Amino acid sequence: MIMIEDAVILTNVRIAPDIYRMELKCTMKAEPGQFVQVQVPGTYLRRPISICEVTGSSLVLIYKVVGKGTAIMAELGPGRSLNIFGPLGTGFPIEAVDAVVLGGGGVGIPPLYETAKRYRTKQTNVTVVLGFNQADQIFYADAFEKLGCTVKIATMDGSVGTKGTVMEVLKTMSVPMIEACGPLPMLKAIQEAYPAGYISLEARMACGMGACMGCVVKDQNGQALRVCKDGPVFPIGKVVLE
Repeated sequence: MIMIEDAVILTNVRIAPDIYRMELKCTMKAEPGQFVQVQVPGTYLRRPISICEVTGSSLVLIYKVVGKGTAIMAELGPGRSLNIFGPLGTGFPIEAVDAVVLGGGGVGIPPLYETAKRYRTKQTNVTVVLGFNQADQIFYADAFEKLGCTVKIATMDGSVGTKGTVMEVLKTMSVPMIEACGPLPMLKAIQEAYPAGYISLEARMACGMGACMGCVVKDQNGQALRVCKDGPVFPIGKVVLE
């Protein structure tokens, strides 16, 4: 159920350069891959932030400081309130499979955590492939391991794990089904390489409900789809990636 709620900040800590983890006390429930629209104090438009984890009484958001709004968020301490609107969008389905590969790059990693957690509750074998530019940018690898996932890391400079992109790791693996979120070039490569799975798109959006048509993509038949409402998660091959 979509709702508007004043959530109380429990923690808001830096976990990597420009990357922050915020836990919010609230009653909102969500599916893996959904997002919320956050009203940042002193700004007009809400910021769409993917949901990293859902607990019994809180949501965890992981966000990157990229502008004025997220810079303000990074300065907010425990006890402050944030108005959130959600949960929004279509999330990752939890399929009845024996094994799944989750691929994430940078700030595309957070929504994969709740996805992995739901799969692990079904005793599914989960392999997580995480991509970063360099060693000091790595976050949440240990959190996935604690869930019982097999974690593989790619760094562009080769400082940890495989040198290169997430695709360099995936090429060495058997991939029965994949669910992925990250930069567009990574998602394009995954969509071209694998027939079964899902990808989550990132897009600039204003309303978050599909009304403003500010985040439109096209399917293979040229039909307009809204990332915020029809996505952000789409079956592989559904959307034309340009």
